[in-house]
Amino acid sequence: MARGRPRKSGETTTPAQNPAPEGQLALERDLFAAADKLRKNLEPSDYKHVVLGLIFLRHISLAFEARHETLLREDPAAAEDRDEYIGENIFWVPKQARWSHLEANVPHSPPSASSSTMPWPPLRPRTPR
Repeated sequence: MARGRPRKSGETTTPAQNPAPEGQLALERDLFAAADKLRKNLEPSDYKHVVLGLIFLRHISLAFEARHETLLREDPAAAEDRDEYIGENIFWVPKQARWSHLEANVPHSPPSASSSTMPWPPLRPRTPR
């Protein structure tokens, strides 16, 4: 026995196909290519830690940078005060870890055959204060 409302004449059973715009397809291709590059030497179980860490960093950086811009307009001296962010339940993000800093320092050319397989420069050891 059929369930649901009866069909009116002219109704189809398959939904209309809306093809994705070309820009979206190019973005998806680029994202998958970048993900393949990133996980080249990683096991899938280890790859999730890298990706989830980047997603979390992006999330906290967006909140931090929004508050940072507000503080720069109100009181530029307070913009680098860690307590201003903690008081608003926003993670403090050091300058070198901010998404805008990372985005500005991404190498845009593919690594040469003699360089490391990592798409970014190696981390420098932290110097004690």
